[in-house]
Amino acid sequence: MPQLQPEGRAPARFPTTQWSRVTTAAGRDDGEAREALSMLFQAYWYPIYAFVRHRGFSPEQAQDRTQDFFAYVLERDLIARADPARGRFRAFLRTVCARHLAGDRDRENAAKRGGGRPRLAIDPYDAERRYVLEPAHALTAERIFDRTWALTLLGRVVDRLRREYEDAGRSARFEELIAVLTRDPETDPYAEIARRLGTTEGNIRVAVHRLRRRYGLLLREEIAATVGDAAQVDDEIQALFAALAG
Repeated sequence: MPQLQPEGRAPARFPTTQWSRVTTAAGRDDGEAREALSMLFQAYWYPIYAFVRHRGFSPEQAQDRTQDFFAYVLERDLIARADPARGRFRAFLRTVCARHLAGDRDRENAAKRGGGRPRLAIDPYDAERRYVLEPAHALTAERIFDRTWALTLLGRVVDRLRREYEDAGRSARFEELIAVLTRDPETDPYAEIARRLGTTEGNIRVAVHRLRRRYGLLLREEIAATVGDAAQVDDEIQALFAALAG
């Protein structure tokens, strides 16, 4: 059975999760459909895993139920029947997963299911390494899901930016500049960054401004791909940053 690898480094072509693409792909059995669904699984296996874990399941049970959930979505063609006009893809997956977990079906044979469909290859060590970093003592399963979803989206934006700089032969510059967006600039002054890169402080300030602007544009693209209406983008961004703050 083909294996879908868990997300680490994003593939060369940025994987969109637009409603239109996944709903079109669902229920078909061709290369494009398999690619779209593979991207979907790669992107969102961990938020689902964390959601299940925080519902009280052991690591082994969470792995089985995460597998079972995606098999269930495929078997029932739920993506094909989903209505983008009803809202966010994030909310759709979380709601379906919660209902699925609340069902009374026997999931002990989850690893055997899938009917020949692609299965998600979950690295149990990576999953638990990430999960122990979650503030599980303070957040509900729903908040954990939203938080991991937000981190997934932000990570994908950073991966896109990194690839753009790598393609331009400026990897070293990217690693210096992206750090400015993730920590207090006072801990590593622009002048020091300029010295390491062999340029001026003014150039670094301009470069950081451009990176921040590009980051914002890519974030909006990523968010827009997961909502049914472009008017929801700003609200979704606010919601996901609120989840991170929580």
